Amino acid sequence: MATATETRTVHKPPVFAEPHPQERSLTALRRQAGACERCDLYKHATQTVFGEGPSKARVVFVGEQPGNHEDIAGKPFVGPAGMLLDECLQEASVDRSLCYVTNAVKHFKFEERGKRRLHAKPNAGEIQRCAWWLGAELDLIKPDLIVALGATALYALMGRSVGLTKERGHVLQAANGLLILVTIHPSYLFRIRDHADRESERRRFVGDLKSIRHYLDAQMMSARRNA
Repeated sequence: MATATETRTVHKPPVFAEPHPQERSLTALRRQAGACERCDLYKHATQTVFGEGPSKARVVFVGEQPGNHEDIAGKPFVGPAGMLLDECLQEASVDRSLCYVTNAVKHFKFEERGKRRLHAKPNAGEIQRCAWWLGAELDLIKPDLIVALGATALYALMGRSVGLTKERGHVLQAANGLLILVTIHPSYLFRIRDHADRESERRRFVGDLKSIRHYLDAQMMSARRNA
């Protein structure tokens, strides 16, 4: 179960660093983002991969960036990491169809190795430029809880002062009041070679995801008591 929320003072993390597009709907924002040229990643990616899910979702998952599968499909979390996330959410009794999924960076950054396109980590400038869109998504959805999947998402949402390893499994409160659950990106599990270690980390990840339901249930009970 997640720990109590903790307020942190941060120096304008990327997602809150500048004004966001003032669109009235996610549909309009998605259309505008489709022509994004805020950084150079658009020059090589197939398309913008915008977020997907209910416009009033209580939970928003934020990953790093789209991968090869997402770049081709134009949808977030449809590749191997997305399939693993689905499996882990099911084990944690969290319905993904009720959640909004997106990324800190909306274009695929990659290195070409023959016919393969291999993931390349976005840099701070690219995260900062793309946080413009993420901030607008969050402004429209107004979720009860954001799940930061990995270090890039955490940096976009909380800035450099918050570390993933130290805060994993905790629910933190950003400077603007948003509540953020910190955990790993599911792709991390693929990089663990030892089977026993991988299974242990998977169980821990599912445990992090289970705290989503506990936290939302606690919120609802508190709201009923105060009604």
